[in-house]
Amino acid sequence: MTFHDLNLNTPLYNAIDDLGFVAPTPIQAEAFNVVASGRDVVGIAQTGTGKTFAYMLPILKNLKYSQQENPRVLILVPTRELVVQVVSEIEKLSKYINNRVLGVYGGTNINTQKQAVAQGQDIIVATPGRLYDLAVSRVLQLKSLQKLVIDEVDIMLDLGFRHQLLNIFDILPERRQNIMFSATMTKDVDELITDFFRNPEKISIAVSGTPLENISQLSYNIPNYYSKLNLLTHLLKDKETFHKVLIFVAYKKMADRLFYALEERFNDESCVIHSNKTQNYRLRSIEDFRAGEKRLLIATDVMARGLDIENVSHVINFDTPDYPENYMHRIGRTGRAEQKGNAILFSTEAEQEAKEGLERLMNMSIEVADIPEDVEISKELLPEEQPKIKEHYNPLKHGDEDAPGPAFHEKKDKNKKENLGGSYRREIAKKYKKPKTRGDKNYNRRNKNKKR
Repeated sequence: MTFHDLNLNTPLYNAIDDLGFVAPTPIQAEAFNVVASGRDVVGIAQTGTGKTFAYMLPILKNLKYSQQENPRVLILVPTRELVVQVVSEIEKLSKYINNRVLGVYGGTNINTQKQAVAQGQDIIVATPGRLYDLAVSRVLQLKSLQKLVIDEVDIMLDLGFRHQLLNIFDILPERRQNIMFSATMTKDVDELITDFFRNPEKISIAVSGTPLENISQLSYNIPNYYSKLNLLTHLLKDKETFHKVLIFVAYKKMADRLFYALEERFNDESCVIHSNKTQNYRLRSIEDFRAGEKRLLIATDVMARGLDIENVSHVINFDTPDYPENYMHRIGRTGRAEQKGNAILFSTEAEQEAKEGLERLMNMSIEVADIPEDVEISKELLPEEQPKIKEHYNPLKHGDEDAPGPAFHEKKDKNKKENLGGSYRREIAKKYKKPKTRGDKNYNRRNKNKKR
């Protein structure tokens, strides 16, 4: 099958020819007619299989020229890097099409983006937070929206964007086509589909657990963080073999910790990206790594979806991911375009269960290598690695639910006032020799009645 079998128009054929593409990927071939029909679509496909072109080809084919200011297509993605990447892909396909595309995301001046939106756009690519900010400010009007695309929805929900997505759904027109693409089908994704999609057509291509044959995989069983760091240092000393290395860690604090440690050992050869870094810092780190100015790039799982970098020699999983699918996204950064790739996995005893889960997903066992003799096995533990002392259940030790908490204190004597009720006026009269009448509108009238 070739792209000419998809019944595209001439401008799209010319753009595809310029890109040198001949045959569509399976997800592109399967999704084209369904997306073009206007039905709601849910596509499940592994990262790197061409999902962007899968939904953009039919959308661009049917997107007629218009001078209206309000966008007709909205594409939501989880990270700023993906906004930049998707806009770039759309611009490649739109080379011979007269349309307007804008990417908006947080971490940059919102006023500049407001000005760009006000000039009129056909397609908006956005992260959920910045899109909602623009919509609430009423600069971005979504009343003319025809198609909503949610790309990498599983990672979007993992990042905690569910509440923002629900807010966005509330301000969108009801008559629209919903298109969702994800690498994995989770419970949260299924609930979102049930609540907001109308009888969607489901397409499942390239199951995420299918290991890539051109990627060799190796693992090390190693006890703790400092031992992992020693092993990583040992491997990275071979700069000729490990010439472009992507290192994945579990969370942002670990990314910064490892970055500072590697900077001490390999001066100015590493860079780091995670969601707490500014947009300019993240883009600069990726470009330095892509251009070869930095040999090592440390990243969190969030970044795994937005990275399309050629000639990555090794992907090192410094932490074993909790979700097996994330392992597939990580190692998919190497061995691209049918080149040879290498993936290395570090696992502690606590991470063995997660490792077994990803091996079940791939239906294969990862070879375990021996730790080199000159790698020191450290006994030092991070605070989060230290064992927690947990008291066994003691049925005789019950907490007193009515006992005061740690912030409880007795009132001072001057604040221990009694509720004197009706006698309060008499006590005041004794003290001041006359009744206290301030604020009592009926006092004079009552006294007059008593004299009569």
